[in-house]
Amino acid sequence: MTTPAKTLIELEHRFWQSIVDQKTDVALELLSERALMVSSHGAMQFDHAAYRKMAEQGSVIVTAFTLSDMMVVFPNDTTGILVYRVKQEVKARAGGATQTQEMRDTSTWIRTGDRWQCVMHTEAAVADRPPAGP
Repeated sequence: MTTPAKTLIELEHRFWQSIVDQKTDVALELLSERALMVSSHGAMQFDHAAYRKMAEQGSVIVTAFTLSDMMVVFPNDTTGILVYRVKQEVKARAGGATQTQEMRDTSTWIRTGDRWQCVMHTEAAVADRPPAGP
């Protein structure tokens, strides 16, 4: 039997894979019609049309990802929050070199009936740690 935590982890992976595969319709099934995101570009609110534009016309694309260190909490039966580390490969849509980024992400999922949708996502770059010792 699949636990609610496992379900959300699988949905998070599915969402990331939809980004890599550039399958916007799959991502939209997993997103709330109104959603929020906080990243190095600031805070934004978007609907499905705005997400489609970002996904299909944005200047950067994700080409690969690995999720790890996943933790899930449920403040109530209809809300789940994931915190995890992601290593992502990104490049300019126009081409060029791939860059590796390591981020700490969170996603907040809400359940309506038997359907989970992401309503909030944040990402922050993993800071390089200074060398230990004197």
